[in-house]
Amino acid sequence: MARPIAGKFVMRTPEEKERIVLEAIERGARRTAEAHGVDRRLLQRWIAKYRAAGVDGLKSRTGKGKHGGGNPLAGLRSKKNKTREEELELEVLRLKIEVERLKKGYRVKGGGRGKEYVTTKGSNTRS
Repeated sequence: MARPIAGKFVMRTPEEKERIVLEAIERGARRTAEAHGVDRRLLQRWIAKYRAAGVDGLKSRTGKGKHGGGNPLAGLRSKKNKTREEELELEVLRLKIEVERLKKGYRVKGGGRGKEYVTTKGSNTRS
């Protein structure tokens, strides 16, 4: 198996992968994998994806996550300019989480690093 140079993995474009896959189909996976420094099993997966979906099957899915990935509330702290719609969606999500916590008998006390979840049992929750 070919090792990455200096411990770094090479990200290849779908076009590069396609060129390597077509060469592997002609010459064989083992020789092509050695020539390009790609693991043979990885190359076989690329070939299967290429045969199933063409170049689109070779596009990287890195960072996308299986379920949409990431923390949806991360956008609350983001400095990225958000549209009004995005701001409202994040606020609705934050409020839904707060409602669920209240249903379970917790409320948030404080903020930031000093934030704590306090049970509401035995305390008056009406304001």
